[in-house]
Amino acid sequence: MEVKVAKTAGFCFGVKRAVKLVYDEIAREGSRVYTMGPIIHNEQVVGDLADKGVHIINDDLFCEEEGRYPGPGDVIIVRSHGVSREMTEKLKRTGARIVSAACPFVTKIHEIVAEKSREGCHVVIIGDPKHPEVEGIRGWASSDCTVIENCEEAQKFHVGNRQKVWIVSQTTFNYEKFQELVEIIKSLGYDIVVTNTICNATKERQIEAMELARNSDAMIVIGGRHSSNTQKLYDICRDQCKNTYYIQTLDDLVTVNFQSESCVGITAGASTPNTIIQEVVSNVRRTKL
Repeated sequence: MEVKVAKTAGFCFGVKRAVKLVYDEIAREGSRVYTMGPIIHNEQVVGDLADKGVHIINDDLFCEEEGRYPGPGDVIIVRSHGVSREMTEKLKRTGARIVSAACPFVTKIHEIVAEKSREGCHVVIIGDPKHPEVEGIRGWASSDCTVIENCEEAQKFHVGNRQKVWIVSQTTFNYEKFQELVEIIKSLGYDIVVTNTICNATKERQIEAMELARNSDAMIVIGGRHSSNTQKLYDICRDQCKNTYYIQTLDDLVTVNFQSESCVGITAGASTPNTIIQEVVSNVRRTKL
């Protein structure tokens, strides 16, 4: 049996940076450390940070575990998804030291949206409206803004004929789907400008996963259940290989019903630690198919 592992599998630049920032703050000692939501969509990493004293707060900035709000002397870390302009100001008012682990690619989208909305453009964000990254991006628009996730929403899109439309994307959105939705909006005849803000690493990961799945008898996609980019990888692989399996850790591998596959492909989402990938790879290679 041949096992092929995607070169792009695992932590992306933004996730590596975010996780390192949290561990660096833990090492400083002397301050309580909080993260705005789980720092990444990986239960093992989040669990390890919790064991080291890191607490999670959400949009209300209240820590239920401790029964208190962060304040002066504490540290609040903004995760790689970034936050809205309003939330940025709210965080400053706590008096805590704010450390931004927001991915630079996401921050760039904030700047584009803020600038173009000030100029009077109608901003369109291609992405999942419920995803924290998209919620944060939307929060930097000072004028009309629309989030479009699928073809039906793109076909129903409508603005004044004289208003310029500026299109950006969630960094982890499916690249081919992004192109499809942009073409639909173009066909409506509006004056549009497209800034493809899908992260290059995301695009490369998706293209590699597609090729790997296309040439494999079975495909394993590793990542957290709440990871948007991992779900998209799974969907892409499933389109190419019907024997595609979504697992979080080595423990989930027992649910994979291998048959007589001669080639197994493995990829992983941007929030999946290399240790988990290697555990899965080693176990699959020991499996007799």
